[in-house]
Amino acid sequence: MSLKNKTLFISGGSRGIGLAIALRAARDGANVTIAAKTAEPHPKLPGTIYTAAGEIEKAGGKVLPVVCDIRDEQQVADAVARTVERFGGVDICINNASAIQLAGTLETDMKRYDLMHQINTRGTFLVSKMCIPHLKLAQNPHILNLAPPLDMDAKWFKNHVAYTMAKFGMSMCTLGMSAEFAGDGIAVNSLWPLTTIDTAAVRNLLGGAAMADMSRSPEIMADAAHVILTSPSRERTGNFYIDELVLREAGVTDFSKYAPGVTGALAGDFFVPDTVLEQTQTEVTRPW
Repeated sequence: MSLKNKTLFISGGSRGIGLAIALRAARDGANVTIAAKTAEPHPKLPGTIYTAAGEIEKAGGKVLPVVCDIRDEQQVADAVARTVERFGGVDICINNASAIQLAGTLETDMKRYDLMHQINTRGTFLVSKMCIPHLKLAQNPHILNLAPPLDMDAKWFKNHVAYTMAKFGMSMCTLGMSAEFAGDGIAVNSLWPLTTIDTAAVRNLLGGAAMADMSRSPEIMADAAHVILTSPSRERTGNFYIDELVLREAGVTDFSKYAPGVTGALAGDFFVPDTVLEQTQTEVTRPW
């Protein structure tokens, strides 16, 4: 039940949930490639691939930071090739990179529409495609997409149809690839949070500090991902997991450490079906 000496290829892992997953793996002694665009500090976003690399090494992992725009096929191919050259293969692919704009149809310019689809749907497909030949050679290969359950309720589409299409494109990669590569023993799953997660996206785009104060830390996603990624790949594929439910199944009962200081209800995340909310005793608001 360890990721020691396993090699993870993580898109967009310079901050937030991607970095948290990398740090959790690093504590086991994993190898991590951080493939992201942020090489220089951003005025509104914390961290670069190099600061992330420093944290990963400090946590006990080996790391390869690679400047990579996952919209560019050659850059992704080169990043995967460098990973294989450095660490000898790829055991786990984490599709974490994502773009968001919560706008209606008339307010969504096509440049932003294209960006969301190129990063979310196309990027997930491309990164997976480049990693799969190496995953086929791994002992316990996993692809994990940070994507929501495929819930076709119109409420998830009506206010931001372009974004929902792009995120559900990632989910459809899970649905299709899990069946396509089942015979190769490659697990392909999605993981999504029950509540909002305190990340730059929440602070900058989804309600600011007030929303962050009703959110959990990225570590809950990292711990849930660790449970999935240390499971036998042939026994756990084609699932749309919710972080809290994964951890409850693994025996976790106290979730207070993921939201220290929060005394009231937590904010429920987008795309969480009502049937999922009914499976937990956690007090969750439904602002969406």
